[in-house]
Amino acid sequence: MNNYKFTAAERFMRYVQVDTQSDPHSNASPTTEKQKNLSRILVEELKAMGIDDAHLDDFGYVYATIPATTDKTVPVLCFCSHVDTSPDCSGEGVKPIVHKNYQGEDLILPDDQSQVIKKADHPDLAEQIGNDIITASGTTLLGADNKAGVAEIMDAANYFITHPEVKHGKIRILFTPDEEVGRGVNNVDMKKLGADFGYTIDGETLGSLENETFSADGLKITIHGVSSHPGFAKGKMESAIKIAGEIISALPKDHLSPETTEDKEGFVHPVEFGGTVEQASISFIIRDHLTANLAKHEEVIKQIADKVIANYPFSKYEIKISEQYRNFKEVLDLHPQVIENALEGIRRSGLDPKLQSIRGGTDGSRLSFMGLPCPNIFAGEHAFHSKHEWVSIQDMNKAVETIVNIAQVWEEKA
Repeated sequence: MNNYKFTAAERFMRYVQVDTQSDPHSNASPTTEKQKNLSRILVEELKAMGIDDAHLDDFGYVYATIPATTDKTVPVLCFCSHVDTSPDCSGEGVKPIVHKNYQGEDLILPDDQSQVIKKADHPDLAEQIGNDIITASGTTLLGADNKAGVAEIMDAANYFITHPEVKHGKIRILFTPDEEVGRGVNNVDMKKLGADFGYTIDGETLGSLENETFSADGLKITIHGVSSHPGFAKGKMESAIKIAGEIISALPKDHLSPETTEDKEGFVHPVEFGGTVEQASISFIIRDHLTANLAKHEEVIKQIADKVIANYPFSKYEIKISEQYRNFKEVLDLHPQVIENALEGIRRSGLDPKLQSIRGGTDGSRLSFMGLPCPNIFAGEHAFHSKHEWVSIQDMNKAVETIVNIAQVWEEKA
């Protein structure tokens, strides 16, 4: 790809200006119609490349096919990224800025100069000397998670179409909505997708390949208290709000929380709270790399709730647990070629592969258990879900190169 004019950065700068935040409180699919605004752009660009079957379905999924250029029987690969951005930080009116020839300085964001991307807080910036860094302007997130991946897949598609001499099998493209709210593959049509193996392009550090995620449950505890007129409440009122507050306050302070854990340590994390004196609820996310540990963490919450509720004889609580996703290593270990071929593709891009775990999940977590083994490849995105999000143009180009190389490795080994 030495003489190829990469288009990922140019595409990315356009894509991030389209507001595509998903909404965890919506029951629609996609959760926000505005996600389709970007998806329609992607379909039109794919068609302009000559990929005639590119289309957007009613649920907000983009499907497209890059035809095989080999006579070999090669497993069908899928490259996947999500179009939505996190609800945690504004994604409206994103103004991307290119900081050319980065030399190790702190990056002050112009629209809010209190927002500074400090090299001390972002050690990966030390690897970016001489590169071109893209940030937002200080009032929004950037959207590199996961529009960097979207742009890289689009650029790889452009390369494949304009270089038919490059040998590869059939490739399927999938762009999903709602990944940030845990519903990224709820309505994907696996039969229509028709792929054998997949790769999400949604990772961080250059050269990284993630073959292990958290396993994840959601837990909601609902407290039923006793309401009474506050002027005559003595000996009668048992406030569900206060009971919920006691439960939250009793959570472990020095372990089992996001702010006190790292590496493969799991946690319980209250993410939403609300209610009235009569009824209140707390929603938790439960995370661990070992699926069996989820039940242990959930038992911690139950024991805390039992202890608190014992002081309120007329109140009660109930717990509802829902499976969210599972550690895709359980599936990937059964298909070692998925990892081996990706590592080789990364090496061919001139990089030192970094096989690692992620303290989170991807669309690939669920896709793997839906029959599409699907590890996660770096997209170059950093500081997700924040105003300090950044990506380098050179890392994006390496991701494009890696996608192309992986497809070629699969063809060679067929």
